[in-house]
Amino acid sequence: MQTSTDTAFAPVTFTEGAVKELFKLRDQQEFSDEFGLRVGVEGGGCAGMNYVLGFDQKKEGDQEFLINGLKVFMHKAHQMYLLGMQVDWQDGLNSRGFTFSNPNAQSTCGCGTSFSV
Repeated sequence: MQTSTDTAFAPVTFTEGAVKELFKLRDQQEFSDEFGLRVGVEGGGCAGMNYVLGFDQKKEGDQEFLINGLKVFMHKAHQMYLLGMQVDWQDGLNSRGFTFSNPNAQSTCGCGTSFSV
């Protein structure tokens, strides 16, 4: 299993706000060192694919990255859909939650968590 600690090789980036919120969530749950942030995709949603973002253990086929001090797991097959994506945290009156800016998405739905390629 490949591990990269150089963020230049990481397929995704996180804004400062997203990193702060992710560390807050991780610390609230008190996960063991075996857990990291899973970033990926799954079939479904109104546009065809949904983003996956949550804490999980490393699985077969995962690559591991250290991004902004956060251990990130991503299945190798998902990188082609997520390469260059930026994850942000919005905490405003109109919306609150993680947002995804994905240059590979040809279209997205109104909820912002579903896309097509």
